[in-house]
Amino acid sequence: MCPIYYRGLYMIDYMLVEVIWVDAEEYGDTGWNDLKAMKRYAKKPCPEMHSVGYVLHNDKHHITLASTIGPKECSTLEKIPTGFIKSISKLSPEIQVEQPTKKKGK
Repeated sequence: MCPIYYRGLYMIDYMLVEVIWVDAEEYGDTGWNDLKAMKRYAKKPCPEMHSVGYVLHNDKHHITLASTIGPKECSTLEKIPTGFIKSISKLSPEIQVEQPTKKKGK
């Protein structure tokens, strides 16, 4: 993958992807819950999530994404178990950055 050079720094050496995955869920209030209501909720599908980020790690156990990367730092990590993943789509690494224009006389 070609890095992106922006404002004097090579910012991106990692693949940018969208991961669609099914999340585990816990439902109910603290204490006792109505069994009938809980059985109704139990039939609902788990929530489908969409995560976008730079791949820092990918193996047979999980994929690890960071939403923001700098030259020597990054955001928090999101680790998604491979068993939860429905699909992974590579996103275009090309960016268009428009610089604001300065008006004369201001």
